[in-house]
Amino acid sequence: MYTPKHFEINDQEEQLAFVKAFPFATLVSNDNNGLNAEHIPMLVHVDAENRVVLQAHIAKANKLWQNLANQADVLVIFQGENAYITPNWYPSKKVDGKAVPTWNYRAVHIKGTIDFIHEAEWKLSLLEKLTDIHEQKQPAPWSISDAPQEYIDRLQAAVVGVEITVTDIQGKFKLSQNQSADNKNGIHEGLSETQHPMADLIKPANGD
Repeated sequence: MYTPKHFEINDQEEQLAFVKAFPFATLVSNDNNGLNAEHIPMLVHVDAENRVVLQAHIAKANKLWQNLANQADVLVIFQGENAYITPNWYPSKKVDGKAVPTWNYRAVHIKGTIDFIHEAEWKLSLLEKLTDIHEQKQPAPWSISDAPQEYIDRLQAAVVGVEITVTDIQGKFKLSQNQSADNKNGIHEGLSETQHPMADLIKPANGD
């Protein structure tokens, strides 16, 4: 990922916080059939030795686990908010006209090696963790134990676990850091007028 210095996010804690906030990922792999992309939610885990792993599951009917060998290299992409930025928001445009459109966005790319897991206990634990995390804001959180055990056993057998040992993390938050204070104020105001969720990420100069 091309990342100019002013857009780089190198702090691992900040990178992983982003992954947890935007867990729906694109898993990119390359096997004998060529490039492939899967879209799946992932969990991030850091062990006592600071080893970072991503965990997920795919349908057993998905041939990814058959086409891709364990320990194969993969790329996982996490994307957050994004917004079109019009030059009309730049005060500098009115002065010299030297402004063009751009696009702001936040993304984290993770490289690692993949392993596929078939152990029933591991898969059940993953499903419980995923459920607990994503149900916690519900008024009455659903739990796996709410469903019949026989039904859960059948569904668990129909998925394959995925664990990716992370080897590299790159973060890019393109938030107009390269613009002047006046232009950043203009972008913040423009996004705020449209109630775009990215407005809060473009810090106005007087808020520094």
